[in-house]
Amino acid sequence: MPLVKVDGVEIEVPQGATVLQACELAGKEIPRFCYHERLSIAGNCRMCLVEVKPGPPKPQASCALPAADKQEIFTNTPMVKNAREGMMEFLLINHPLDCPICDQGGECDLQDQSIAYGRGHSRYDENKRAVTEKYMGPIVKTVMTRCIQCTRCIRFAEEVAGVEEIGAIYRGENMQITSYLEEAVTSELSGNVVDLCPVGALTSKPYAFEARPWELRKTLTIDVMDAVGTNIRLDSRGRQVLRCVPRINEDVNEEWATDKTRHAVDGLVRRRLDKPYVRMNGKLVPATWDEAFAAIKAVGAGSSVAAIAGDLVDCETMFAAKMLVEKLGSTLLEGRQTGMAYDTSSLAAVNFNTTIAGTERADVILLVGTNLRWEAPLVNTRVRKAIKKGAKVFAIGPETDLTYKAEWLGDDLALLGALPDMVMEAFGKAERPMVIVGGGALKGGHGAALALVEPLGLVKDGWNGFNVVHMAASRMGGLMLGYAQAGGIADVMGAKLGFFLGADEVDFGKFAGFKVFVGHHGDKGAAVADVILPGVTYAERSGTWVNLEGRVQRGERAVFAPGDAREDWTIFRALSEVLGATLPFDSLEGLREEMYTAVPALRHQMLATFEWSVPSIEAKGEGVLAGYPIKDFYLTNAICRASPTMQRCSAELVHGEGFAEAAE
Repeated sequence: MPLVKVDGVEIEVPQGATVLQACELAGKEIPRFCYHERLSIAGNCRMCLVEVKPGPPKPQASCALPAADKQEIFTNTPMVKNAREGMMEFLLINHPLDCPICDQGGECDLQDQSIAYGRGHSRYDENKRAVTEKYMGPIVKTVMTRCIQCTRCIRFAEEVAGVEEIGAIYRGENMQITSYLEEAVTSELSGNVVDLCPVGALTSKPYAFEARPWELRKTLTIDVMDAVGTNIRLDSRGRQVLRCVPRINEDVNEEWATDKTRHAVDGLVRRRLDKPYVRMNGKLVPATWDEAFAAIKAVGAGSSVAAIAGDLVDCETMFAAKMLVEKLGSTLLEGRQTGMAYDTSSLAAVNFNTTIAGTERADVILLVGTNLRWEAPLVNTRVRKAIKKGAKVFAIGPETDLTYKAEWLGDDLALLGALPDMVMEAFGKAERPMVIVGGGALKGGHGAALALVEPLGLVKDGWNGFNVVHMAASRMGGLMLGYAQAGGIADVMGAKLGFFLGADEVDFGKFAGFKVFVGHHGDKGAAVADVILPGVTYAERSGTWVNLEGRVQRGERAVFAPGDAREDWTIFRALSEVLGATLPFDSLEGLREEMYTAVPALRHQMLATFEWSVPSIEAKGEGVLAGYPIKDFYLTNAICRASPTMQRCSAELVHGEGFAEAAE
């Protein structure tokens, strides 16, 4: 490991580290615009200049210079100071004075660094150049006159998102960043370029002119748009969430978030259920809480009661509903609302055992019935990283664009019992083999996929390569709480009374009993319900969620719910008294203690450990995969369907509708 001196302080740095990284290890702040830890090195902004000895007597770009043994680095000499001031002058030659009207104001790298490293005045008085605006779709707003050509957006699109639709045209002072043919960027991760942009050239179009960062209250919570469990921060003002941005978590989402995670928040205030409703003479009419509870009590279902969990609910809600159902003498609980049936006797057999971060280390990957790009986009980015390290990917299912090259084997699940020789050969040589089974293949291929564990050597010391991709934020938590029947949701359809916990995707035509919808949006479930009890969204509750790898995570409440809506667990607590089955808690803390006693793994925010065991199920793969479970990435739940931004994304990016842009 090289030994270097940074401003007289001697430190040891890892082999292959750059001078910039060495300076940061020594606690020195190095300004930069083009350099980013997760992207390739461009070396084109020249703000990270330092003086290095031995070497030429001139400032050098520290981001692109390897650290060498016995190197002396100086970060604060007069030469370095003058060089940085000069570079800042160059960067500001054409930058417009847009700070008062720029959405990046208050959290802009250019603002911060011009104050810290700039001269305070400019010697240039030529006219500033102007660049025509570019269209990048419904997510990203462009003001390209502000662009300083750091190329972070280009490198992100190519290296992380895998959609090479952003690039540079022309040269020198005429250089411009644009999307391909100035069309919308089709990546489901495009919103991340807004965070990456160090100036105000790329900003959030749905959030434009909404607020300044210092006006917002910031709340740390967990995303529920998929099962990855992205760590997010909700920025709210008053009773409305205005913005969602990702938090850094190296084990889960790194520092990325999907466009759905970021921009479905405008659906939180639309189509909301804010009062109870009771169906009378075929029509839903507003009611009081007492009237709604009385209507449920009048059903007299006895022990024929079921609870069906939707995709977004937290563990606390599911546990409260479970306790009520059990107190009424029933065990009918189900969370796989879309009808998927697979063996849950071993949770390890339905878990993402390799872990999300561990995916990067795999050297051979077999995808079975999963469009990973839509089902878990931030797992898909890890597969891309594995490929960069040399991994080979095979896939069973209808061919689709995963943003990387995969060897498609066919769409028949019978292939699991007769994999081609090239696949067996690749897995035979692999040290860290991996199989990822998606929702499209679980029903007919769960047993066949598990039968591959031994032939492909998926489980060995320190490595478990068998993985299942869930698409619902509530799925793993629900399975840990027992929300699974042997025959799937068909087993609960005969109940006389059903509690639908935000479950909008159920085939309600098969449920003949009395339907109580406990949810937050007037969507499919509310339309057919006999009683509606208004609940809260993930932004309005403190809750626990378990992601697809079994990681227990907690989120905090950002805002309060509208009208008479109440937290779901309090609804079940109040209803239990009316039904004569009072639940044994009066607070969230009391509920959680009961839940921790029942499922100890939910107590700590960490990876839950499931003992590896393979259930005894039919090992024959049956059925041809005609498609994947997610038909429209942007409209997968009630919040998304209420979001104007997600509706626009669906129309334009999935269905190809054109939108005329008004002249500015």
